[in-house]
Amino acid sequence: MNKRDLSISIQRANSTALYIGIPVVVFQFTLFSGLHNGENTQTSGSFLLFLVFVLAGVVVHEIIHGLTWMIFGSKPFSIIKFGFQWKAMTPYAHLSEPIDVSAYRIGAIMPGIVLGIIPYLLSLVLGNGNLLWFSMIHLTAAGGDWLVLWLLRKVKRGTLVEDHPTQAGCYVYETS
Repeated sequence: MNKRDLSISIQRANSTALYIGIPVVVFQFTLFSGLHNGENTQTSGSFLLFLVFVLAGVVVHEIIHGLTWMIFGSKPFSIIKFGFQWKAMTPYAHLSEPIDVSAYRIGAIMPGIVLGIIPYLLSLVLGNGNLLWFSMIHLTAAGGDWLVLWLLRKVKRGTLVEDHPTQAGCYVYETS
């Protein structure tokens, strides 16, 4: 079996996420603003409370990775490690055993869906600026995850992958 590295540095993932995130945020804001006649585009209530929700969302983002890998990869929660990479100022969830690439993909995409796409759709329906900004922040934060999914785009179902311990992405175990 060959072990191929499909990962990038956390710093590069973060910078790419911002680069990709800018047009996405502009699109989100423009659509929201157009649907709601330019109203409700700011946060309302306490900014401090909003910031607490955003920071809690960062923690929840990593927990969602871990829980999804656990459920879809049929793994015990004990093999998922959580931490913070100070050098890159980035929290992480790390799966310490190989899983099927399909389960890994689901775990990679789920925080962006739960914290980004769903709140955005709700913001459109409800005209809620708090949800708009929360979703824009968390969709941008999920940009590194989208990049990992892009790196995995040619990996076939049934292939085992092992989460990279220090970078964004994984090792792919390929049969020769």
